[in-house]
Amino acid sequence: MENAIKNYEDVDSWKTIMFLYTSALKEVGTKLEILNDEFQHVHQYNPIEHIKTRVKTPESIVKKLRKNGYEISIENMVKYVNDIAGVRLICSFTSDIYRLAEMIGNQSDLKVLSIKDYIKNPKESGYKSYHMLVSVPIYLSDSVVDTKVEIQIRTIAMDFWASLEHKIYYKFEGNAPEYISRDLRECAEMVSSLDEKMLSLNEAIQKCLEEQEAEKKKLRKRGRYQTCGGN
Repeated sequence: MENAIKNYEDVDSWKTIMFLYTSALKEVGTKLEILNDEFQHVHQYNPIEHIKTRVKTPESIVKKLRKNGYEISIENMVKYVNDIAGVRLICSFTSDIYRLAEMIGNQSDLKVLSIKDYIKNPKESGYKSYHMLVSVPIYLSDSVVDTKVEIQIRTIAMDFWASLEHKIYYKFEGNAPEYISRDLRECAEMVSSLDEKMLSLNEAIQKCLEEQEAEKKKLRKRGRYQTCGGN
């Protein structure tokens, strides 16, 4: 299938383009790891549970071009396929998603090209995720090439649902029976309820810990420090 693209362009052009996308993933991945480390240093908390990266296969690129009615060429691939280089950030809580999106948007050498908030506006299937299309400059020996990377940010629960939904629809080649689609939408609602409950629980825990710390400070000031429970 790779030859389906290479037949239209020379091999060196294909390799150069894929090199750029791979380099862009490295650049974005490093930035995200630094942001996560900084957050841990400042707040003693890691908003990112996992970072997954991937470059689309030639088969997937060709399939997407054909699906959207474009001629198979490197030019069309770069212009119309925005998710060739993809990064997926998995977070614990929905609040982390928007916090990370803001931090990414504040990176001076990243340009945010578009945002799709499928959390506030889920797809009909029930799919939820936050998508950012960014452009990152790749500095070569004789030029700078802005290269697109799609960043998806979602919770563990959202990722669990999306992964299984993809596997199910892949088996049916996108034409799953209605009752399966209905059940998947119901599962998506359960996932949303779980995310809301876990976020609420986390906020309650943080509030409790803050109150305990405030009480400890009062006791220290009085010179009568004691642990929670009187021990």
